[in-house]
Amino acid sequence: MRILVLGGTAFLSAGITRRAVAEGHRVTCLARGSSGPPPQGAVWLQADRSLGANAYDEATGEWDAVIDVARDPVLAQGALDSLADRAGHWTFVSSCSVYADHSVPGAGEDAELLPPLPAGEASTPENYGESKSAIEAATLEAAGRRAHLVRAGLIAGPGDGSDRYGYWPARFARDDRPVIVPDMGTSPTQVIDVRDLAAWVVRAAAQGVTGALNALGDQVPFGEVAAAGCAAADYRGLVLAAAPDWLAAQGVNYWAGPDSLPLWLPPGHDGFMARSNQAAKAAGLSLRPWRETVSDVLQDERTRGLRRPRNAGLAPDREAALAGLLQGTGQAGHGIIP
Repeated sequence: MRILVLGGTAFLSAGITRRAVAEGHRVTCLARGSSGPPPQGAVWLQADRSLGANAYDEATGEWDAVIDVARDPVLAQGALDSLADRAGHWTFVSSCSVYADHSVPGAGEDAELLPPLPAGEASTPENYGESKSAIEAATLEAAGRRAHLVRAGLIAGPGDGSDRYGYWPARFARDDRPVIVPDMGTSPTQVIDVRDLAAWVVRAAAQGVTGALNALGDQVPFGEVAAAGCAAADYRGLVLAAAPDWLAAQGVNYWAGPDSLPLWLPPGHDGFMARSNQAAKAAGLSLRPWRETVSDVLQDERTRGLRRPRNAGLAPDREAALAGLLQGTGQAGHGIIP
């Protein structure tokens, strides 16, 4: 196939490019290159999508498949306006953040969506779900039955810059000082390995898969994920399970970002990492064993540096201070790691 990847230089889009090249497709990446060049074997059209229609001047001819991972509806609309009528298949990598309700476990693709971001309103991290919803609507309008909406969950794997999943195996490997974990051992986590997602995006394009599908891993209890990271890192220290209310009172943040405990969710999010992935599996999504992802992520974290500055998690001094406070209260649980 002749494939155009809009991006192709960072994490998922680079993984998609790498996979498509390995499968023998003729791959072109249209990107600024701010994250570096695309993987070897792809043609690079260096262009800035924020410049509008002129950005696509060199993306000439017909494309068997176009793959877009955009977050900004303006950029996505520009690509659709310029390319949709020349694409045999259009993949938009969306997000499960488009769903309006995250409280119901097991929800499928028919769940209610957030309203699309209104035209003219700036796309920001705070309206990420609405932005993706707007791009979904625009994609369906322009590409119709040729559109595949990939509603990804949390993406993990080597090269992840968010640090949301890698924080845990890296933390257990960093040192044997006490590790604070949220006391949520049976709560589900649900991530998809970037390599599995990339492989399915390419395969689905080749097979003409269309419609909206939840691209998610299987549900794994947080305690098992933490235990796997602990075992892979050969951690010998003390694990302190802290009550969610206590963590919130100390100002620890949920989910992601500085001063957070990744994978820990606020109340009312019981379904956020517990959605159905059955339709995507029926459409060809294949998942590797989740412990393989933990092991590979730890290897990648060691390569990148266990003590490097991180985009998510507790800084060492902050964790040490919290551990002292928690042990002083006598409320720390020690049973989170089987």
